[in-house]
Amino acid sequence: MTYPESIEWLFSTQLFGIKLGLEGPARLLKEFLAYPAHGVKVIHVAGTNGKGSTCAMIDSLARASGTRCGLFTSPHLVDYRERIRVSGEEIPREACAAMLTELRELCGRLDPHPTFFEITLGLAMRWFRDSACDLIVLETGMGGRFDATTAVPADVCAITPVGLDHMQWLGDTLEKIAMEKAGILVEGKPAFSAPQEPGVQRVLEMEANERRCPLMFIDAPLVGYPVALPGPHQRWNAALAVECAHAAGLRLDYEVVMHGLSTVRWPGRFERIGFRGHEIVLDGAHNAQGAAVLAETWREQFGDRKASLVFSAVGGKDVAGILACLSPLADKIFFCPVDTPRAVSAGELAAQLPKGAPPHSCHGSFDEAFEAAIGGEGLLLIAGSLFLVGEAKARLEGAEFRSSTQ
Repeated sequence: MTYPESIEWLFSTQLFGIKLGLEGPARLLKEFLAYPAHGVKVIHVAGTNGKGSTCAMIDSLARASGTRCGLFTSPHLVDYRERIRVSGEEIPREACAAMLTELRELCGRLDPHPTFFEITLGLAMRWFRDSACDLIVLETGMGGRFDATTAVPADVCAITPVGLDHMQWLGDTLEKIAMEKAGILVEGKPAFSAPQEPGVQRVLEMEANERRCPLMFIDAPLVGYPVALPGPHQRWNAALAVECAHAAGLRLDYEVVMHGLSTVRWPGRFERIGFRGHEIVLDGAHNAQGAAVLAETWREQFGDRKASLVFSAVGGKDVAGILACLSPLADKIFFCPVDTPRAVSAGELAAQLPKGAPPHSCHGSFDEAFEAAIGGEGLLLIAGSLFLVGEAKARLEGAEFRSSTQ
């Protein structure tokens, strides 16, 4: 298959939905010869917020130390190949097409058929093996216990702050969700956690104790080093990343840590872009906890300045909780649906506004909302969904956008 044909086939596999469990991905990894080679270390990161930033920091530290690192993250914002990187470089189109062609033939023989996410993981792990990576950093897709990434044996595990998200899959309390996140812990292997709510910490401690897994909680943010990603929460993520990198055997000294953290990039998380004389901030704050962190970072960076807020979210999210955090940052809000089957209409989103919210308008698409917002003056904040951020980045960068449901 050509690259466009291979991507068309891959995206068609989203029809198989989401299947939580390890038997399918383990079989695919085995038959596709995609398990890590002997001696390759794997760092596995789960949590609700900050997973991607923490993974990006570990990857940047690895590259600064001269370690060849494979990075697997999800979802992508604009281009599918963002999910699979080696030493910072996306998997080439030719290699991606060739491996997806091989995977299509293999998947045709497997019952049940692997999901989009399982196929993507298999593709990534084979590319990391073929690229002779010394370290692999895996971000969970959802949860942990039955997430496909957990089929890959990990040497170091990390859990970022746990909050309420994906409740239809993971449970309706923090403790239930924490139990799923703790499913990545491996007997005898070191694990590190960001500070957690007391109930979450208790669950993680019990699970670690049962598995005889040494678990350490980060008790202070990292100071004394420049961190390229804005916001006080990123210093906590940096502390977690440094502990994981050290536990995986990376050679860390002051110069490595300074260079790794000062050059890290993670698009779509308080990302600032100039466009038509406006400063635009993109942030995929898709749950209340993430929105609170965004609001804190906004005030750190801009004080009391207000923004025109372009907002959208997908079904199943705590829209009221997110808007309660973000509305005080705005002088006007522009609602729109995102380009995904899970989209929520602008009117339904607006119905979740808190009392005393600023004026708002509803639009039929992101393009309409963006043009209305960009017509004003001052700062522009685009937030509420990673799908929205991806659509915005594609528009701002003149790139082709294709969203996914996984």
